[in-house]
Amino acid sequence: MDVIDGGFAAPVFDAQTVFRAVMDAMARPGTIQPVAGLTQPPAPLSATAGAVALTLCDHDSPLWLDAALQVSAARSWLGFHTGAPLAATPADAHFALVANPANLISLENFAQGTQEYPDRSTTLILQVESLTDGAPLHLEGPGIETSATIAPTPLPRHFVEQWKQNGARFPRGTDVILAAPGAVACLPRTTRIKTMEA
Repeated sequence: MDVIDGGFAAPVFDAQTVFRAVMDAMARPGTIQPVAGLTQPPAPLSATAGAVALTLCDHDSPLWLDAALQVSAARSWLGFHTGAPLAATPADAHFALVANPANLISLENFAQGTQEYPDRSTTLILQVESLTDGAPLHLEGPGIETSATIAPTPLPRHFVEQWKQNGARFPRGTDVILAAPGAVACLPRTTRIKTMEA
């Protein structure tokens, strides 16, 4: 049965492995951290995005799903394996799982946290096809020695402009985990992004 099959074979060990990869990627934005295919979720949820969701989400973390995931078997699979309640609105979500980033609503619609509690914001898990085949993004900021470059695809519309607005809300704002086949990269809100032409 789709809802039960395809979770972590060794839940504690697998979750620790994925957590370490995500934390390394968050601490060093622009680096690509390998994540083995530890899950086999129902389509359209990818193995990497599924592994990240199983690692980070639990019954205390409301989860928002984009339209493609809402109507798929992945919705029940995530509920079974994480116990995470579905967020009524993007602003209620601790995590947002996005199978189709190109159609994502604006980042400002998600929880931004507060000045006192900036961690009460949404972390977006964007399922991307590649971290190297898109338009190159030039990254600067904490955790990056001088600069770094990644080229994820697909990304939300006007992503670089949205990201500038996200940075302007600091310490509030959203963080992004890019889940590609076999790897993750992260964009914490402190990271500045420029297109290579800029």
